[in-house]
Amino acid sequence: MVSETGLRRPVHSRDARSQEDPGITIPDWLAMTRVLLVPAVMALTRSHDRWDWALGVAGGLFVAAALTDFFDGYLARRWKLESTLGAFLDTTADKLLVTGSLLALVSIGRVSIWAALIIVMREFVVMALRGLVALGGGTIAPSTWGKVKATAQFVAIGLAFWRLSDRWGPFYLDQWAMWAAVVLTIASGWQYLGGFWETVRHSRAGAA
Repeated sequence: MVSETGLRRPVHSRDARSQEDPGITIPDWLAMTRVLLVPAVMALTRSHDRWDWALGVAGGLFVAAALTDFFDGYLARRWKLESTLGAFLDTTADKLLVTGSLLALVSIGRVSIWAALIIVMREFVVMALRGLVALGGGTIAPSTWGKVKATAQFVAIGLAFWRLSDRWGPFYLDQWAMWAAVVLTIASGWQYLGGFWETVRHSRAGAA
């Protein structure tokens, strides 16, 4: 499996079962756990005005969910597992976690709506580009920028949950981190756009 964090799930397993569908694996369960944690993170974030502890707990759940992204890729790579379900869950879980957390943080004024819009738009654009290339039987290879982008987003969102009391100049630390994540998100999206046009160009050259 390949996720936007750059972790690959190799095709071959260590025994004769490598050609069989592995079913729902532990990495898949971790990805599904990430999906299930999204509503809890959002609900707790929205409840911060009633319960002082809610935002801190929401941040803890977010960090736990983000860590499952590392572990599902690590375990899948270590155990050499791959499934269509797993590939879908891995990428979808990341997008749901980031989008849901950003929407909740925007609603309580912790994240700029413009920063959230850029990050979410990038995810939709990349998803559309991948879909277009897949229709033609091609793929867009994941890049290092995708891994850097995902890490920056996770760090920035985590800091937004646990905002430090002091400003760093005009912004809080988490706001600086969020705008840095936005820049990396744009750079990653640009790289995927370049990969898309390169794929299209080769497709047209082959057709000619």
